[in-house]
Amino acid sequence: MSSNHTQHRKKTAVLFFLLCLCMAGLTGRLVYLMVYRSDYYSKMAEELHQRERSIKAARGRIIDATGTVIATNRTVCTISVIYNQMEDREQVIRILSRELGIEEEKVRKRVEKRSSREIISTNVDKEIGDRIRNFHLAGVKVDEDYRRYYPYDSLASRVLGFTGGDNQGIIGLEVVYEEWLKGVNGTILTQADAAGVEIENAFEDRIEPVPGNDLYISLDVNIQQYAQQAAYETMERKGAKQVSVIVMNPQNGEIMAMVNVPEFHLNDPFTLTEAYAAEGENRQELLNRMWRNPAINDTYEPGSTFKIITAAAGLEAGAVGLEDHFSCPGFRIVEDRKIRCHKTGGHGGETFLQGVMNSCNPVFIDVGQRLGVDRYYHYFEQFGLKEKTGIDLPGEAGTIMHKKENMGLVELATVSFGQSFQITPIQLITTAASIINGGNRVTPHFAVRAVSSDRTSVHRFSWPVKEHIVSEETSASMRYILEQVVAEGSGKKAAVEGFRIGGKTATSEKLPRSLKKYISSFIGFAPADNPRVIALITIDEPQGVYYGGTIAAPVIADIFKNILPYLGIPEAVEETAGSMGISS
Repeated sequence: MSSNHTQHRKKTAVLFFLLCLCMAGLTGRLVYLMVYRSDYYSKMAEELHQRERSIKAARGRIIDATGTVIATNRTVCTISVIYNQMEDREQVIRILSRELGIEEEKVRKRVEKRSSREIISTNVDKEIGDRIRNFHLAGVKVDEDYRRYYPYDSLASRVLGFTGGDNQGIIGLEVVYEEWLKGVNGTILTQADAAGVEIENAFEDRIEPVPGNDLYISLDVNIQQYAQQAAYETMERKGAKQVSVIVMNPQNGEIMAMVNVPEFHLNDPFTLTEAYAAEGENRQELLNRMWRNPAINDTYEPGSTFKIITAAAGLEAGAVGLEDHFSCPGFRIVEDRKIRCHKTGGHGGETFLQGVMNSCNPVFIDVGQRLGVDRYYHYFEQFGLKEKTGIDLPGEAGTIMHKKENMGLVELATVSFGQSFQITPIQLITTAASIINGGNRVTPHFAVRAVSSDRTSVHRFSWPVKEHIVSEETSASMRYILEQVVAEGSGKKAAVEGFRIGGKTATSEKLPRSLKKYISSFIGFAPADNPRVIALITIDEPQGVYYGGTIAAPVIADIFKNILPYLGIPEAVEETAGSMGISS
């Protein structure tokens, strides 16, 4: 008996010790959770009883040079449901299906999904959202949101770009200036019970959204409309594939207009326009093609407009003067290649000035040969042609040029008059602007400043300028030469009565040459003695007559007739070449 009693007491003691050990462990764990982890579990408990909904920030507006709003917001609604709060799911399904125009089965799948919040539809017109709200359906939330709206729809579509379903920029200025435009979303925090049902009259914590900055740009709606109308008329009249127009301030690089017709609808950017709705092709590829900006994304052989660059390089290097004499029999033999002039019978004897006015290929071949590969390549780089312009739009293409070591006399000859290499329209107009503005390489751009919604913060954008790519003397000579091209040379149809216009025509043959398809172009500026506006038009695959001097120059003249008085540019006062400081 004594032995059994002793064993029993031992077992009781062990059990008591184990119980004490467990109690000590539990007490220690409880102290740890209550003291050291209290913040963590308090936060978890708070989150369990909180419901969070986002309040979208209003995206900043885009405003043109005249103060006209060209991209803004419209109020729309997001319709969502909270599973635990719905009282009559069949009624919710029926009403949401009818009002939103969504099949009942699709609505049912979302309504019956056990989640804290399920979105049924976004970007719902405010009128429909208000109707749904007035049904007072338990568990149905109608939150106001914003959708991007473009008052001018297709105007400058490839410049402005558009936003996606999340109101985030996709192309154009909308994506480049996303960080400035997007703003900061707010939140609504409401209290819910253990079942997830919102508690009526409970405290609601609201963090207000911060609207995005307004973006002020140099594009002028009126100039854009003038240019777009002229481009559409040209495309229809000439049966062209597309027409692009760029209008820029050559002194600072501010772009006043950038047209690429046919444009697309910014308020419906995912619907293919008639020009791009080809059958049997991948839809996304067609959309990408429709959204593409030929003025900056595509390269082409510039043809004779590039003679501006060759002439400037020749004058700057002292390789040629205005009165230097040349002979044009209608061709030049370079190594084993016979390179023809556009005038097959030749221009005969002519000065350099006359050669530019006649757009004579042999003259420019000679200037290129005088410069030589090394010097020509040096000026090609000095003028900024090997680098991108740095324009504030996405996807700018770079120049496609021969490598210096692969550039022989034939390549030098063809490059001299604008063939066998490719650049973008924005690169051509920027380089030409920099040559005629006194010799300062500007950066083409749209953004001028960003202003906060409360007007307390203003950020002014600045853009690089590379000074003295040519001398003032060379720049003045180029302005004089190009004015003569319009006054008496191949660009006569660009003349505007009462104004001094300078410019250069071009007709370039597309590759492969066997297709006999052309790009006609003209680059013009005014006033010729002190340029305040420069414009470039490219007409892709015009039908019938395709010469730049015949079909492109008159379009720029028509645009200038409208915009020069609008810009307050006074009519010309006659000056002589001598008073301008021009030397031969």
